[in-house]
Amino acid sequence: MKTLKIAIQKSGRLNEKSVEILKNCGLSFENYKSSLITSVSNFPLEILFLRDDDIPEYVQDGIADLGIVGENVITEAGAKVTYLQKLGFGRCTLKIAVPSHSKLTDIQQLEGQAIATSYPVILEKYLKENDVKNVQIRTISGSVEIGPGLGLSDAIFDIVSTGGTLKSNGLKPFAEVMKSEAVLIGKEGTDLNPEVQELLQRIRSVLRAKETKYVVLNVAKSNLQEVVNLLPGVKSPTIVPLFEEGWVAVHSVIAEQDFWEKINSLKAAGAQGIVVMPIEKIIT
Repeated sequence: MKTLKIAIQKSGRLNEKSVEILKNCGLSFENYKSSLITSVSNFPLEILFLRDDDIPEYVQDGIADLGIVGENVITEAGAKVTYLQKLGFGRCTLKIAVPSHSKLTDIQQLEGQAIATSYPVILEKYLKENDVKNVQIRTISGSVEIGPGLGLSDAIFDIVSTGGTLKSNGLKPFAEVMKSEAVLIGKEGTDLNPEVQELLQRIRSVLRAKETKYVVLNVAKSNLQEVVNLLPGVKSPTIVPLFEEGWVAVHSVIAEQDFWEKINSLKAAGAQGIVVMPIEKIIT
């Protein structure tokens, strides 16, 4: 059995969540941040801790079979890899931002401007698609947001999570270019590997569980159908008779984002004693 290699960020905003999802998949390993590699003791897998910018090319070239990295990094690198699974964390937006006092209102008005960025490939592609040709792209790493304040650029193009950093540097969003989140990638053809399929199944079961809750409630039989219609479950709810005649307990699974919208409807339908519990994994 071949030992797979998966590359994750050594440090930064994706490291903690990458380690967390792998551990939630039942993988046993130590997170050696001072080392470049660690082995999983209960699965044929080695974990490489790398700079996020290096991960797409490591996977493309087959040095690593799999990788967890942001879509923005993959796009910037132009690596030929296969997207296996979006992971639901590390979400951000890449935006062009301009000084708060700027009067620019249209993307075409960027003609003749200088834009500082750590993502010149993505920016150049966006400008080309919008027929903006005469722009000076100044590639810098780190602290892109200080560019206009130093007179280095008229605008910036960077990752925006909450917008707080832009505001504190006297900037405002001008144009949204792309959305990004962490994804599991593989070299082309690696999705056919049985061990990769096993790992994918584990990851997907963890992701499904994070998006759902286990719900138990009591309801009179006379109101049962109305409650069941609100709780479809994975296939259908489980109904258990209660000691009190004419009452049942309903066990079901519901998407967390739907639960708060349905709670009042459940109560109006006669549901009582509603208990909501987290789910560790869902395997279908």
